[in-house]
Amino acid sequence: MTVLRSASRQALDALLEQENALYEAKGRKAVSAGDLAGFAEQLYAIADLMVAQPRLRRTLGDPATAPEARAGLLENLLNGKVADEVLELAKYAVSQRWSTPWDLTDSIEGAGDDALFAAAAKDKSLEQVEDELFRLERILEANGEAVGLLDEQTVEADRRNALLDSLVAKKVSATTLALLHHAVASQRKRSIVLAIDDLLEKTAARQNRSVARVVSASPLTDAQEKRLAKALSAMYGRPISVRSALDPDIRGGLVVRVGDEVIDGSIARRFSTARSALAG
Repeated sequence: MTVLRSASRQALDALLEQENALYEAKGRKAVSAGDLAGFAEQLYAIADLMVAQPRLRRTLGDPATAPEARAGLLENLLNGKVADEVLELAKYAVSQRWSTPWDLTDSIEGAGDDALFAAAAKDKSLEQVEDELFRLERILEANGEAVGLLDEQTVEADRRNALLDSLVAKKVSATTLALLHHAVASQRKRSIVLAIDDLLEKTAARQNRSVARVVSASPLTDAQEKRLAKALSAMYGRPISVRSALDPDIRGGLVVRVGDEVIDGSIARRFSTARSALAG
């Protein structure tokens, strides 16, 4: 995950407020899940245009240029080509002060992701999207060859997305598939695994909690997951939900990851530690 400098952090916080007002229809007419999916496509297209046009990207992200001039330039380019709501949001983004033009570009791309998450929230399928992303993350972690092919930038995005479809077609929701298709095609998200990790963090943040990725040798019962979630929430001082997956190779125990922190309590890890101690 990119670490933003102060100016970009403040600009992103302001943009997120505008997104919430738009996506959650605060003080305006309601937008549907279908509207939001369309907004996402258009925001992605704006970000792609900025990636492809270095001069445009630098101009729109230049803090020395008046905010009104930057917003006006974008309006001249996009007026009538995107939804009024998308143009309004993009103009607001370019009028902010960003540390680098790339931070601006990434923020607009991220607004597209957020639009899809808002669509899932309207459909009450956000937890389903989170679960589907987690399952795919586990599949890819066990399939390095597929990861390499999905990340190969010299291969056309359509071909890489065809491979993705072969892994997940008809197994995930339309929202999840849209998020994944963009993650594969984006020139800014060069690692599908890291992209999924970022998306999972966003789904958790939208639900005001964090996610613990738990790997066990045998399935956890609902009661065990609830006890683990309660214990982790107490440990970290914030609500945490559990997403579990199976891996017989750990033999027993649990491997828990919360953000960048990994708690490896697996039997396989204990054996490895014991062997190292004996060898020493």
